[in-house]
Amino acid sequence: MTARIYRPAPSATQSGPGAVKPWKLEYDPETPRAIDPLMGWTSSGDMKQQIRLRFETKEEAIAYAERNGVPYRVEEPGPNLAPSRKASYADNFKTTRIGLWTH
Repeated sequence: MTARIYRPAPSATQSGPGAVKPWKLEYDPETPRAIDPLMGWTSSGDMKQQIRLRFETKEEAIAYAERNGVPYRVEEPGPNLAPSRKASYADNFKTTRIGLWTH
């Protein structure tokens, strides 16, 4: 069973750089999920899918996986596609503002 080491992306409601999430280690599923014939719920007998470990750095997660003999793959976070721009609420009321200001 391999593990996936990754850093989750910030949620869409968080625009600032302050909400950097820690690295996570999650196990890949060994068996596919099955539908319970009585209730119709989706279930699995794989208990390692419930394990989610958090680490401050990627190196700590890799060291944990190597120390415990867990094969792993590292997924690097993607680039930040949106350029950050400093703006304040007061910029809406500047006299040098380009564009119309309406009420």
